[in-house]
Amino acid sequence: MANNLTPQYRKAEEEYRRAQTIEEEVRWLEVMLREMPKHKASEKLQSELKQKISRTKKELETERKTVKKAPSQGVSIPRQGAGTAIILGGPNAGKSQLLAALTNAKPEIAPYPFTTRTPLPGMMAWEDVSVQLVDTPPVTVDFMETYLQGLIRGADLVVLLVDLDSDDGIQQLQDLLARFNATKTRFGKETYLDEEDLGLSFTQTILVPNKIDLEDAPLRLEMLREACPLDYAELPISALRGDGLPELRSAIYRAVDVVRFYTKTPTTKPAMDRPYTLRRGSTLVDAAALIHEEFAEKLKYARAWGNNIHDASVVKADYVVNDCDIFEIHT
Repeated sequence: MANNLTPQYRKAEEEYRRAQTIEEEVRWLEVMLREMPKHKASEKLQSELKQKISRTKKELETERKTVKKAPSQGVSIPRQGAGTAIILGGPNAGKSQLLAALTNAKPEIAPYPFTTRTPLPGMMAWEDVSVQLVDTPPVTVDFMETYLQGLIRGADLVVLLVDLDSDDGIQQLQDLLARFNATKTRFGKETYLDEEDLGLSFTQTILVPNKIDLEDAPLRLEMLREACPLDYAELPISALRGDGLPELRSAIYRAVDVVRFYTKTPTTKPAMDRPYTLRRGSTLVDAAALIHEEFAEKLKYARAWGNNIHDASVVKADYVVNDCDIFEIHT
């Protein structure tokens, strides 16, 4: 990978990984190429990007011709809250039960497979922010909705549920992993694009064995660990009884990796019940743009309050935002 990649390139790379349509892929690939530093060390990556843009444009042209003959089957869920986590699993793993336990959503819950037929979002509260959780149809050896790949690439996290109430639970997990390993949408300990193949995307995943409260669950959990030694964080739970849910709620929030900030004016107190959220590592100019694009364009400085700074300190555009900072923006 080329050295000295700019923040603008990294942002475009993240948007490309999240792209849910081919049009979005093309747009962000072109931004990546434009923002890449042009020097000898980046020549290989420049060449790979140009080839990827060419292939993707051909895919787009083919898709447009196909759409004229058949309606699109894609599904897109607008991002809300501090981040998005996709709940994924086999039949009867407890995905809808988990969504109901962690959010105010009211999914249909029944003890038979394929109760969920379309993605259903809900908002999970964590302190003063919310994270979007999305329940999805089950994945089996014979069935997987194609739009799931786009949802997963656009998400911050996959919550991979495993059924500990059935001897089939381990096989269902293996079948699910095999289905996705045959695609370019994979699961990982962290989120990244493969440096050798920019189309290969890994999304951070938490393994969540469900129904840990049942009698045979501890034995099945040990069998699961032997049969599927995965390098993901693991959090056993009972979505029905509530075991492990506070820990899972915190783990989901930590995984989206954001910081909160609050705003005030020179004459008002900060609105501490309505934070904005930004990716960790974002700067003051990113915060200003989130409030209003014009603020970013005209930003002079901000006065800041927080745990890592003296009260009312003057900070500039490149100041890195810390969790729970308070800003008084001056333009």
